Amino acid sequence: MRKEFIRLRRPRPGDMGRVVQLHGELYAKEFGYDATFEALVAEIAAGFVRNFAPKFERCWIAEMDGEVVGSVFLLRESPRVSKLRLLVVHPKARGRGLGRRLTRACIAFARRVGYRKMVLWTQSHLTAARAIYQNEGFRKVASEKHRSFGKRLVAEVWELRL
Repeated sequence: MRKEFIRLRRPRPGDMGRVVQLHGELYAKEFGYDATFEALVAEIAAGFVRNFAPKFERCWIAEMDGEVVGSVFLLRESPRVSKLRLLVVHPKARGRGLGRRLTRACIAFARRVGYRKMVLWTQSHLTAARAIYQNEGFRKVASEKHRSFGKRLVAEVWELRL
């Protein structure tokens, strides 16, 4: 079996739709999320496109054999704080360090443009993502039970001092 090369690139027209679709399909199949999660992802992606600040924000699309297999976004929360959003890796691209690679791309960019802190919001059951965040130096600073996406969940806020 050959190992396919995964490249990270900037988004092109059509990619935002695929990012939304990928999140919707995977989170429904793997975690039982309802369509309100896909709506949230669509809102985040649309906000990124509408309000994109190229000096301070980025989106990385992971592509393997011409197919979108992952993404991550870095958004500006304030002049000193950035926010990691929409990290996703398709099952066919997992186990290759892609989630770590996408997260590190965010961290490197955030440091380069002068952010002092990076924050993110995740759910306690997303163990693979949480392991990446912890291994990259993020620490959990808050958690709260909630009902969203048709599920009872525990939301977590993580942050990384840059």
